[in-house]
Amino acid sequence: MGAQTILADKTVSITELRKKPQAFFTGHAIAVLSNNQIAGYVIGAEAYEAMLAVMRQQHQTDTFAGQFRPTAERMREITERGAELLENATEQQLGTFSE
Repeated sequence: MGAQTILADKTVSITELRKKPQAFFTGHAIAVLSNNQIAGYVIGAEAYEAMLAVMRQQHQTDTFAGQFRPTAERMREITERGAELLENATEQQLGTFSE
């Protein structure tokens, strides 16, 4: 079986979810793992309602305003990866890029 892509910044085991489920209904999706495999995702009511609103808007207009709100940790990862790519880029990859 291949690796699964986790579409959330945080994960929780199904055992921990059972112990105190209310702690995991937040504004962001949390992946629920069972035997290190994704069993599902949990999100809070506000996030679910926002998701439905976006889907309704997209269905009605075929366009919608995106909202990119990474966590501080995820933003650091993105920044560090970008700096690494830039530092290791060849002249050909950079093309006409200048600071």
